[in-house]
Amino acid sequence: MNNTPADNSLGAQIYRWFDERFKLDALVEYMRGKVVPVHSHSIFYYFGGISLFLFVVQVLTGILLLMYYRPGADSAYESVRFIISNVEFGWLIRSLHSWSANLMILAVFIHMFSVYFTSAYRRPRELTWLSGMALLGLSLAFGFSGYLLPWNELAFFATRVGTGMAGAIPGIGQKILVIMRGGEEVTGATIGRFFGLHVAILPGLTTLILSGHLLFLQRQGMSEPLHWENLPAEKKKYQKFFPNFILRDLLVWLIVLNLLAVLAVIFPDGIGVVHWPLGVKADPFAPPPAVIRPEWYFMFAFQALKMLPAHIWFIEGELFGIGLFTIGGLIWALVPYLNRKSAKGQPSKLFTAFGIFVLAFVIVMTALGYILE
Repeated sequence: MNNTPADNSLGAQIYRWFDERFKLDALVEYMRGKVVPVHSHSIFYYFGGISLFLFVVQVLTGILLLMYYRPGADSAYESVRFIISNVEFGWLIRSLHSWSANLMILAVFIHMFSVYFTSAYRRPRELTWLSGMALLGLSLAFGFSGYLLPWNELAFFATRVGTGMAGAIPGIGQKILVIMRGGEEVTGATIGRFFGLHVAILPGLTTLILSGHLLFLQRQGMSEPLHWENLPAEKKKYQKFFPNFILRDLLVWLIVLNLLAVLAVIFPDGIGVVHWPLGVKADPFAPPPAVIRPEWYFMFAFQALKMLPAHIWFIEGELFGIGLFTIGGLIWALVPYLNRKSAKGQPSKLFTAFGIFVLAFVIVMTALGYILE
C-alpha cells in the first residue's frame, strides 16, 4: 500500500522527498501492523514512555545548565548560585532538571516492578529485561553523580559516606574509592570525575543501551498477560500501535509535562523528602551536619545497612549487607533465566512472593529511614 500523499501541497512534497530517500512508506506500514494488548493493567505500558520523555527533559535542561555551570571546588557552588540568582529563568531550569530526575527514577521503578509482576521478562524478552535493568542502574548513577555537583554541605558529606561504602569491599574497595574520589578524600578532583561521569560517560552509555532496549521492544512488541496463554483469539483485545497507542502516549507525555511544570514553579527547591536547596557551601574541615541522608531512592539501602549490627559472625555488618544486596540484585536481574515457569506461560508463586518481599522491603525501609532520622 502506498501511503505517499497524492496532493501537491508543501507537506506532501516534503513527505515524498523524504520517502524517496528513506522509504517512509515501509516504516508507516510496519508501524500500522503493530498492535498493543488491551487488558486490566495496560496503563503500566505507558511508564516506559514516561521514563523516556523525562530522560529527554533531563538532557535538554542539562545542556542549558551546562552553559553556566563550572566544575571545581572554587567554582561549582558559586556557578549554581549564579544560575539561581542571576540567570534569567535559571532557577526554573534547575528546578525542572531536579524534578524530572526524581520523577524519571520513580517512573523507572514503577516500570520495572510492573514488568516483573506481569512476567513480561519471560522468553523471548530476556535481553529487554537485562537492558532495562542496566538503564535502572544508569538512572541511579545519574542521581548519585549529580548530587555532588552543587558542592554544598549536605552533598559533600553524603558523597563521602556513599563512596566510603564502596571502600568497604574487600580487596578492591580501596582502589574503587580512589578512582571514584580522585584521591583518598572528597575534593575538587571528585567534582571533576563526577561531572565527567554525569555529562559524558553516563549519557553516552544510556543512549547506547536505550537504543538497544527500544529496538528489542519494537521487534518483540508489548508482552501479553500470562492468563492470555489459554484464551481463544476472539477474547483477546488489541489496539493499533500507530496511531492509537502513539497518540495516547503523547497525551500522557503532555500530562507529565504539565505536572512537571507545576511542580517546578510552585516547589523550585523540592518538597518534603524530595528537596534540593542550595544551602551553604561545602567545607571539608567543618563538622558534618546532624542528619546525613541520601536521596529517597537510596534510602532503603542506607537504612537497612544502618540497622545491621557492627559484626555478623566474623563479617563486618556493612560488608554483610552489601553482599546480600549484591546477591539479591543478581537474582532480580537473572529472573528470566531462573523463573522456568514463566517461560512456559505459567505463574510462579515463589517469584511472585520474592517480588512482593522486595517491594515491601523497599517501601518499609524507605519509610523507616525518614521516620527514625
